[in-house]
Amino acid sequence: MRLARSIPLLPLAALAWAGCASTHTASTPTLTAVTPATRRVGALSSDERVRHVLNRLAFGPRPGDEAAVRAIGVERWIARQLEPDSIDDRDVDTVLAHFPTTSLALADAAQIYARPAALRAAPHPDPTPRLPMTPCADRSATTLAHLEARDDSLVLTQAERAGSRLLTDLQATKLARAVVSRRQLQEVMVDFWENHFSVYSGKGPERYLLLSFDRDVIRPHALGRFHDVLVAVARSPAMLYYLDNWQSAAEPERPTLGQRGRGARRGINENFGRELLELHTLGVDGGYTQQDVIEVARAFTGWTIEDPERVGRFVFRPELHDAGPKVVLGDSLPAGRGVEDGEDVLTLLARHPATARFIATKLVRRFVSDTPPASLVKRAARTFRDSGGDIRAVLRTIFSSREFFSRAAYRAKIKSPFELVASALRGLGAAADTTPRTAQLVAQLGEPLYGHDAPNGYPETGRPLARLGRPAGPDELGAGPGRRAGAGSDGESVAQASRRRARAVRAASRRHRGRAAGRPRAGRAAGVGAARRCDHDRGAGVGESGFSAALSRPFPLYA
Repeated sequence: MRLARSIPLLPLAALAWAGCASTHTASTPTLTAVTPATRRVGALSSDERVRHVLNRLAFGPRPGDEAAVRAIGVERWIARQLEPDSIDDRDVDTVLAHFPTTSLALADAAQIYARPAALRAAPHPDPTPRLPMTPCADRSATTLAHLEARDDSLVLTQAERAGSRLLTDLQATKLARAVVSRRQLQEVMVDFWENHFSVYSGKGPERYLLLSFDRDVIRPHALGRFHDVLVAVARSPAMLYYLDNWQSAAEPERPTLGQRGRGARRGINENFGRELLELHTLGVDGGYTQQDVIEVARAFTGWTIEDPERVGRFVFRPELHDAGPKVVLGDSLPAGRGVEDGEDVLTLLARHPATARFIATKLVRRFVSDTPPASLVKRAARTFRDSGGDIRAVLRTIFSSREFFSRAAYRAKIKSPFELVASALRGLGAAADTTPRTAQLVAQLGEPLYGHDAPNGYPETGRPLARLGRPAGPDELGAGPGRRAGAGSDGESVAQASRRRARAVRAASRRHRGRAAGRPRAGRAAGVGAARRCDHDRGAGVGESGFSAALSRPFPLYA
């Protein structure tokens, strides 16, 4: 009998017991051992093809999805997913109604973000010189001053919480969409591009700038043309701030298009130019030089942000732009131009053969194999060039290929923590969690959403993914394809690794049942487990019985 590797649901169990177990007593669930299905040979069966597309073009199947795909056919289901606007997605609309922050205009989000700082900086009037008072009057004045100070502290605390929700709501909606959306390929591609154009939420005002980055930059272009998403990203305040281009200005000796004011910024910043070439378009082996990095940085001088802490709107400042001639990858940009320099660079890069190869490689790696088949990469890159960077066309080439439906590709990818949690909840038929708890669980597994501080994004291949979340245990995320399936970090066998994980889950169940019964661990910080209530009224929470079911059935770690 072939086994299939289970996902490490220990943190999921912890969430269930910590949040919901106060009213239930459950037996300890068993953990089903699972290994990747790579030993069989030959073409995929019809059922395997259905499961394959649901694990690659979606975040795993919900109950009934396999039957639905089987009924309309795999090819027709793929065609529908490539046209997401044709799919009714009312479940997502219902979920988003719980998150009013996600529909905020950029200016309104900026005000919420800036309010705590404004409250801290607000001047406090000097106290009026106190006159002699009776003891009773003196006590009353002291009490009044204390109440006023307490009110100020409460207002500041509420403002800080509102500012924090700008990010936590975005994280929660990203996971909620992955769990309940019927436009699954759209969500997979949003996740792909947000990792490709990675922005770190912990830098300055990014917590509010990322709202617009997700909603207005990535989502509208996730299945469109690469040139369009590249331009949108380059003009996005989130990216300009993260890679410091908003501070980039012409060197003092260079000509500009306007008179610089006293104290104006001077000097180029190469961060955006370098990452645009290395990570966003050509790739590290794309044939560019350090001089190209400098020339690209010069082309984007003046692409900046109006008051990032309070406004956050893209503006072009002619007085900061280097108006001299430039040469990028052998193409000349004439002197005396402004924003057109950067726009022409983006067009040049989007059409470059190295960009076609780089993006095709990443897409094949995401959907087919950690080791992208060279033949499929070549065909996908040709489609990219011939179609003018049409992402839908490139995906059609990939999804209709023999490599995509090959036995070697079937269940050969390790799920990331985000994919892992989303697929487990989808497999349970769970409602979307409208609290931050489940998104915090993804962070506990090692992948905080929008939390990768380097611009290269989270790892995309099995071995690095298997090392995510190491604090929870060296084998929590399983072995990569290059190791024995299920083997631990010290070479333990599949059975040994399975028994160890099962013991860990049983121990977690005892600990969390004890806490739910009123014996919390001393010094426990507020977080995932601190929320003691399942918010069923808001559609949140799976419940203990649901997570127990998850632990007793095989949810594949491999996609």
